[in-house]
Amino acid sequence: MSDALDATPYDALLLLSFGGPEGPDDVVPFLENVTRGRGIPKERLKEVGQHYFLFGGVSPINDQNRALLDALRKDFAEHGLDLPIYWGNRNWAPYLTDTLREMVADGRRRILVLATSAYASYSGCRQYRENLADSLAALEAEGLELPRVDKLRHYFNHPGFLEPMIDGVLASLADLPEDVRAGAHIAFTTHSVPTASADTSGPVETHGEGGAYVEEHLDVAELIAAAVRERTGVDHPWRLVYQSRSGAPHIPWLEPDICDHLEALHSAGVPAVVMAPIGFVSDHMEVLYDLDTEATAKAGELGLPVRRSATVGDDPRFAAAIRDLVLERAAAESGREVTPCALGALGASHDVCPVGCCPARAPRPAAAGADSPYA
Repeated sequence: MSDALDATPYDALLLLSFGGPEGPDDVVPFLENVTRGRGIPKERLKEVGQHYFLFGGVSPINDQNRALLDALRKDFAEHGLDLPIYWGNRNWAPYLTDTLREMVADGRRRILVLATSAYASYSGCRQYRENLADSLAALEAEGLELPRVDKLRHYFNHPGFLEPMIDGVLASLADLPEDVRAGAHIAFTTHSVPTASADTSGPVETHGEGGAYVEEHLDVAELIAAAVRERTGVDHPWRLVYQSRSGAPHIPWLEPDICDHLEALHSAGVPAVVMAPIGFVSDHMEVLYDLDTEATAKAGELGLPVRRSATVGDDPRFAAAIRDLVLERAAAESGREVTPCALGALGASHDVCPVGCCPARAPRPAAAGADSPYA
């Protein structure tokens, strides 16, 4: 194998995701896993679970992860990258701890982790790292030999992540009626988070209003809007907006909400909207319900034509981007010179999360970072 396709020192890739229920009986236990330690009554979880029950109690995220695994394995095999790929979830089977235990039994000792979240934030990065630390602690308590675990850098501005989203926006614009297409607004959407969490996202030196979470999303939105302008000749107005708020009403979260934004656009006479979910890797429940169901219904009430553009999912370009990131990190760990691939104003993200990056409300050990107890 040539050096270009050498993943040394790594001997496995772990796809780490959120997880989701795969039937009605799974919904409440899944939500109990998600909210463990918060003291939320089961009756309240049943109410929250109605979004899942509307879709037969099945979240599409697990099937989407299976499709991504197939795409990654196909890409790796076609390019001669001999690196086994495993899958573990934070909140549902296959559980992360079980998968790591399987990897140890298979002799894996240097593991790269791909999280299904492209941006810096507590819930999108550090919480995954905390779950990794919890699982490693469980294996340590069992007397198992612990592998070294590293996490791939944030990939929000990698061309293999951006290009499928650009194509999705272009396809959605083309699908709008011709008489409203040129005046269409692009609403780039992502998951709302508490403003306090956003403000402390990313390395300490970059903390500020919105932190790295908002900054990275704005960079992606600008890149996509610029590509659309270049390819269509139309300068579509756009804004970064938010969805899927789930916190207490008295806690400030990032705004505006997508439904409020649609109302404001309609009042301003905007003729059509493309909703582009740039904050999500795949069409999981928050995309299907919050955009395809709730926001689309709001637009229907307003008489506002809307289209929702595609997420990246298992696009072959995304699989190729992951291969590129694996080889990039392997080269860096082996002391070989590497030029990270990234577009936009922010450049490539850090390989190792620094101390104080995306802090939790209550400090907890987190693996795969400069403050990891499992170096």
